[in-house]
Amino acid sequence: MNTLKELEEHIGDCHRCPLGDTRTTLVFGVGRHDADVMFIGEAPGRNEDLKGEPFVGAAGRLLDELLASIGLHRSDVYIANILKCRPPGNRDPQPVEIETCTPFLREQVRLIDPKVIVTLGNFATRFVLKTSAGITGLRGSIHSAGRFTVLPIFHPAAALYDITKQDVLFADFALLGEFLAAHDRGQQEPVQGELFGA
Repeated sequence: MNTLKELEEHIGDCHRCPLGDTRTTLVFGVGRHDADVMFIGEAPGRNEDLKGEPFVGAAGRLLDELLASIGLHRSDVYIANILKCRPPGNRDPQPVEIETCTPFLREQVRLIDPKVIVTLGNFATRFVLKTSAGITGLRGSIHSAGRFTVLPIFHPAAALYDITKQDVLFADFALLGEFLAAHDRGQQEPVQGELFGA
């Protein structure tokens, strides 16, 4: 595939795993096709499933606020998920679903080629960094996965249920802003290697 549009057409009305039979709308991803920052979340929720766009509910509003805190807008970044279909009842993604869906995510990352990947929550972080460690121990520092720079951050939804995480989220976004500013000044050396998860 040479473009995100071609990839989306290739995925089509996907029924490669059972989630295709229970979802309302496939949520491919949204944003700038040459974004410097790519956010990867877990899976669509109820609002996303209905609208076909990631992060459109309360967590999405918080994400918009976090982006604004470092001078970014949703249209400046690209947002996708580990899964493109909502798991019933918002349950955790299952291994077969992750295995089926993540080749499409890898292709999205390849086509966008971001300067930094921000993983939101445990599932995205564990997949991208190939780790069993949790987000609590990994957030707040910059990692590498193949040739990509990765910044793990709590999922915005976590701060909706635990208000104490809001300050941590804003601090991590400040770190993202600092990384991007340093990158623009030419202070970041590219990490050599292959695409993550390959």
